[in-house]
Amino acid sequence: MSECYLRFWGVRGSYAAPHESHLGVGGNTSCVEIRCDDHLLVCDGGTGIISLGEELMAQSALSELMVVFTHYHWDHICGLPFFQPAFSKNWTIKFFGPGDTAKDIEKRLSDQMKAPYFPVEIETWMADIQYLEPHNNGLAHGPIGISYYNVHHPGVTYGYRMQVAGKSVVYVSDNEVQFLKTSIAKRIHEFDEDEHELLERMVDEQRSSEVSAIEGVDILVHDAQYTPHDYSRKRGWGHSCYVDTVNLAIDAGVGCLYLYHHDPTYDDEQVAAIHRDCLQIIRERKSDMECHIAREGMKIPL
Repeated sequence: MSECYLRFWGVRGSYAAPHESHLGVGGNTSCVEIRCDDHLLVCDGGTGIISLGEELMAQSALSELMVVFTHYHWDHICGLPFFQPAFSKNWTIKFFGPGDTAKDIEKRLSDQMKAPYFPVEIETWMADIQYLEPHNNGLAHGPIGISYYNVHHPGVTYGYRMQVAGKSVVYVSDNEVQFLKTSIAKRIHEFDEDEHELLERMVDEQRSSEVSAIEGVDILVHDAQYTPHDYSRKRGWGHSCYVDTVNLAIDAGVGCLYLYHHDPTYDDEQVAAIHRDCLQIIRERKSDMECHIAREGMKIPL
């Protein structure tokens, strides 16, 4: 029987947080499954991909999948050395992420599995591993159409927009919304009047670009890592204040926002408080957008 859904396997940012106080939301790092009929797309390979791999090995209906990476920071790739399908000759696995060539992608994924970092190298993988070349027109995995674009995070980092079963889904795990605006505001006294006008145009252009990338999507999974207090201390680290994320989503006419990449120091109650404040912002702006906490194990029908 065919089905289409999105499921969260890892929702934390930066590092895994398997603490009792965090398990209502989940402690694993970034990994999202998108399933459409017999086609499986995985976004990022954090620790959440380990449990996904265990489930895949326990079934026989599927034997092929694609994994797309937003970037190669450890919390997004550290589950790969323990991803069981890669060690099975019955599987075909396609990898894609930032890089000028397929060889770039292979190197960036394989480097973490070399001495002295890990005892088993990718040469031990038995699956049919394919590294995909970049294409300006995007990618496709069966009926799933995939496009990608650059977001604001240290190093080259992608956001992904997918068309699945007639619905649009955007996955942006790491992105600092309003980075340019907040950076300029902090140093505005250093610029003269003419420079102010130029900077204002730059801010407007960046905002327009941020909005257009997610405009009108049915489902947005987006970085909402910091509270305003923590963001004030970590501006430039490449993650968003949740206030900026929810306002961006409202401005872009998003149907449903899932707050994602939760800070590993925030327990379940702190994440719930962020959610309550987001709902208050939505009410104050008289928006009908839905907003939810991305929780490990949550399954969303598409």
